[in-house]
Amino acid sequence: MISALYVVLAAILLIKLSFDVVRLRMEYRIATGDGGSYELQTAIRVHGNAVEYLPIGCLLLLFMEMNGAAVWMVHACGLLLIVGRLFHYYGLKNREFTWRRNGMAATYISLVLMVVVNIIYLPWSQFLAFN
Repeated sequence: MISALYVVLAAILLIKLSFDVVRLRMEYRIATGDGGSYELQTAIRVHGNAVEYLPIGCLLLLFMEMNGAAVWMVHACGLLLIVGRLFHYYGLKNREFTWRRNGMAATYISLVLMVVVNIIYLPWSQFLAFN
């Protein structure tokens, strides 16, 4: 399955972002919350934002592949999702609004494309059969 590649990449990204939060918590000795640390606040938000978008993106990608979308479509949407999340991460971490905005745009475009492709490739005959 092609989508497995992008699910694995998403998981690696989530693990990396989680480790960033843990590292900063240990460095600043903050067990809960953000302790007022901008760096920790940012790491928490970057991780949280990825957790908000990657799971649904991975599910849509998997369903897209299962519904019979073309291989190039799966790669294009998966790549756009991962690149979008990486751009957003870089932009938020480095206070680069353009990178952050472009990352969110890529993420939204990938999600919308996957929704549309899933609607197109959905096996409608199964839903329209009145037995």
